[in-house]
Amino acid sequence: MAKNSRKQPLYDQLVDVLKDRIENELSPGDALPSERELSERYGLSRTTVRLAMAELENMGLIIRRHGKGTFVAEAHGEPADLMGGYSFTEQMRSMGRVPRTETLKFEIVDAPKHVAEHLGVHLGEKVYRIRRLRIADDIPMMLERTYLPVSQFVGLTLEDLERKPLYEIIEKDYHEVIKVADEEFRASLARLEEARLLGIQEGSPVLKLVRTTYDEKNLVIEYTHSVARADQFKYKVSHYRS
Repeated sequence: MAKNSRKQPLYDQLVDVLKDRIENELSPGDALPSERELSERYGLSRTTVRLAMAELENMGLIIRRHGKGTFVAEAHGEPADLMGGYSFTEQMRSMGRVPRTETLKFEIVDAPKHVAEHLGVHLGEKVYRIRRLRIADDIPMMLERTYLPVSQFVGLTLEDLERKPLYEIIEKDYHEVIKVADEEFRASLARLEEARLLGIQEGSPVLKLVRTTYDEKNLVIEYTHSVARADQFKYKVSHYRS
């Protein structure tokens, strides 16, 4: 490491060195050396190397894939527009990426209090609970937990969800018109299970989103909690002055 940077923390120096390599020498998808190799190459402790890699991940410059290694992240410059209709599948396709969804759980349950309140149904009324992992170019992007009222989507099956996107099913199979989707989001840190499914380190930055979707009769037809990787998503909102 550079001698004239002694006052700069060692992991910061390593961040600068690797950031320069990523931006000027490497391409998206290129593999980076392992923590052990970096430790030996730069004469640093594994803890220092781990801190540096965590910082690069927070900056969205690298992606860690469990069991495979660390890679230079894609530079995805197109943000999701929160003022428009949102569909993960459509957004990923518009960015030239290949979307895929893994349904982790599909079941009918009695609506707990918070779900009943958000969906506008009676406590204990039957709702679908769907847990899905959203993937693009084989990179886990978002973990979703969705609730739908059974009364409005009678006969919905796991096979339906594996056949086509949920919003397409809602609009084409059940003839529901999606009028508006209210979405709130906040910064958070990944919990252990979320991190495992998203292929990131526990405690990595994530975006937590809550979406409530209404039909043309102003009835709630979807209530979804999502956890999105902060290194893969950015959002924009356009404000218009009246």
